[in-house]
Amino acid sequence: MVEVTVDRILLNPIAEYRVVILKEIGVERYLPIYIGRPEADAIAICLQGHEHKRPMTHDLLNNIITELGGEVSHIIVNDMRDDTFYARIYVNVNGQQLDIDSRPSDAIALAVRCDAPIFVEDEVITKTGITPEPDISEGVDGEDLEAFRDFVDSLDLDDLPIQ
Repeated sequence: MVEVTVDRILLNPIAEYRVVILKEIGVERYLPIYIGRPEADAIAICLQGHEHKRPMTHDLLNNIITELGGEVSHIIVNDMRDDTFYARIYVNVNGQQLDIDSRPSDAIALAVRCDAPIFVEDEVITKTGITPEPDISEGVDGEDLEAFRDFVDSLDLDDLPIQ
């Protein structure tokens, strides 16, 4: 398992879906998960430190768990089947650890409220994670780059036929 944080939430202005981007801690690898607008708003509201006068659904869930003497220990995005992600919420209560099925969006919204760690199974992030391509200038020897610039500067573009 790898630990991740919520990096950002992206929105598609045309469609009604959002994408929560999870980032692996210490590594430039990301996991995008499509989520609904209400869940995206619930995550964003919490991350931005906004509070409602009355508890929202995920606040209510966290309040119920706390009032019953429980604590969310962590969540895991544990599977991806047929283009659908799955998650589990782990709650410690009365010396027992409960393992509860959840949509990733709801699990993440709850985790950010109670400051619980978010994990992704190795197989899931290996299969669906995204590692950005390195910058083209990274790993390029200065001499190689200078030779390329010299080559470009030597081109006589005035002789090109104009169409």
